Order: sequence, then C-alpha cells, then structure tokens
Amino acid sequence: MDMPQRVYNFSAGPGTLPLEVIQSVRKELPVYGNTGASVMEISHRSLAYTAIEASARAALRRLLGLGDAWHILFLQGGASMQFHQVPLNFLPEDGTADYLVTGTWAKKALAEAKHLGQVRIAASSEDRAFSYLPSGYDLDPHAAYVHYTSNNTVYGTQYAVAPNAPVPLVCDASSDFLSRPIDTDRYGLIYAGAQKNIGPAGVTVVLVRDDFLQRRNAPLPAMLDYGTHAAKCFNTPPVFAVYVVDKVLAWLERQGGVASMQVLNSQKAALLYDAIDATDFYRGTVVPEARSQMNVTFRLASEGLEARFISEAAAQGLAALKGHRSVGGIRASIYNACPLPAVETLAAFMEDFERKRG
Repeated sequence: MDMPQRVYNFSAGPGTLPLEVIQSVRKELPVYGNTGASVMEISHRSLAYTAIEASARAALRRLLGLGDAWHILFLQGGASMQFHQVPLNFLPEDGTADYLVTGTWAKKALAEAKHLGQVRIAASSEDRAFSYLPSGYDLDPHAAYVHYTSNNTVYGTQYAVAPNAPVPLVCDASSDFLSRPIDTDRYGLIYAGAQKNIGPAGVTVVLVRDDFLQRRNAPLPAMLDYGTHAAKCFNTPPVFAVYVVDKVLAWLERQGGVASMQVLNSQKAALLYDAIDATDFYRGTVVPEARSQMNVTFRLASEGLEARFISEAAAQGLAALKGHRSVGGIRASIYNACPLPAVETLAAFMEDFERKRG
C-alpha cells in the first residue's frame, strides 16, 4: 500500500517522529524478528523484549555519557506522574524542596509537591506571563532538591544552561530531552515524557543517580518507589513505546548524537527567529535570551490574522501551528525529528504571508 502524503508536523506533543523510524516500525509490525508475532504481542519477559530494553538503555548511556551510577527506568504516567512521584520519594517529612516556576508544567509540578510536604518557590517568572527566565534564585542550601523545567512548551522559554544549585537538581526535561548535551553530574534525577523528542506517548524515561536514589523516603507504595523499578522489571512496561524509543535512539546516534542535534536545532530555531525579528509584522512572545530552540512562539496583530495564518499554513501542509489553548498565538514545535526542510518551508511561508497580508 502506498503511504498517503505526510505533512510537516509542528505539533507540541505528541511530536513528529523520524520517518525512517516509522517506516521501520511499519515493516516490522506484523512480525518482529524471529518471534513469529508482533512486538505488541510478545512477553515483556521474553529474550526479544529484554534485548530491546537493554539496547535502549545502552544507547542512552552512550548519548548522555552516563556511567554505572545512573539507573535508567521506563515508567508510565507521563511527566504528570513524575510531578507526584518525585516529592513522594525525595521530599522528607521534616524537610523542604525548592521549585523554579517558569511555566504551566512547573506550576503543576509545584502544586503536586505541595500535597506531600513543604516546598518553596525559589524563583518565578509568572509576574510577566512567563516571558522570561529568572536570573536569580532564593535557594535553600538544605533543600532536598531543586526542581526546574528545562524547556517550557506553552510559553516558549528554555534554560540555556542548568541553574546553579547547592543541592541536586531534578529536571523535567520532557520537551528538550536529547536535544543537546547536558552535564549530568549536577543532577539527582531527570525525567522526560517520550512524546516530544524520543518516541510515542506511553513511556516516560527516568534517569536517577544511585546516591540520590538511596535518599528516598520509606516506606513507599511499590509502584511509586523508584527503587522498585531500579531493582527489577516489576510490572508490564509499555512494550511498544519502548520499542519505538529504541529505534529513535539508534536514529539519533546515526545523526551524530546530541552534539549534532544541538547544531541542527540551533540552525532551525535561527531560521524562525530571524523571520520573526525581520520586521514588526510578527511579535515574539519571549525575551530573546530565554527563547526556546524547541518551541518557537509568536503573535500577529490580531487573533483573526493568526487564524488566517494557521489556516493558510495548513493548506500548504504546515500542520499543528496553533498555540496552546491557554495563551493562543502561533507555536512551531521543532523537535529533533522535525526536518530542516520543514522549517525552511515554514520560514518561506512566513515571508510570503507577510508580503500578502502585511
């Protein structure tokens, strides 16, 4: 069967996947390897599936330079589950944790933590509608951890470098995971929903350093205890999602790894920000120094003009450009698998739209 023509997909999540990965999945879907069944039908304790998980873990170690001190977990419930699971495990009854509040998902993480103990807002950019990132932090040197969101999909901000903190960092890296190198020595735990940069919805990657893991509270519900999953395969994992993640990680390595991705992502983002900054027809929603290389957000003169932009772009195969429902405007999500030609086409469309409607 011929595949229908694909659009250029700028969805914020689930985001676009590499076409060659989709084609590989399509080819293997009826029968995986020599199992005689689909990967969705084989036992999660079979040699075939355990080899998939081992391959994905090995690829993550290579891509991020992770040593043996790190546990790699494939969990479920998305980043939203991590908002609860992190403080459940690591916020002591008599302690506190610091949170940097820089967007919608950071606020949600804070709200979940408040159900479980004492937390502090060490910095916030809510006073200016999350259009910037705080430059100073009121950090507690005795906090259990500092939680922050590395990239904010709704508002389009991204930390260029990780915050300096006297205690371990916990990072929600869902929307820029593996888009650039990171210094993992500064972290206790990193989590990322797969559906932005590394796979389909249904699996969350959690990286937890062993010395940080040993600080966790006890007792804990088995399913919500990171130690449970670090020790063994406790329950049925999201087999299909992990299988696709393994393929995406192999694709990333073929592209040259996270350093090469950083170069490409910078190139893609520059094309769109240059188009935004060329005149006053488009208005970026974020101060330049905080702009995301994953989610480019901007406005036009009116909501009617924005609706026309989205409609005409869609007619030309440029899909999912509508901003988050809470803020409106335009948002182009240009994750790792968004190809350069897609961004070049969007930049050309922006120039043409301005010429016709400006």
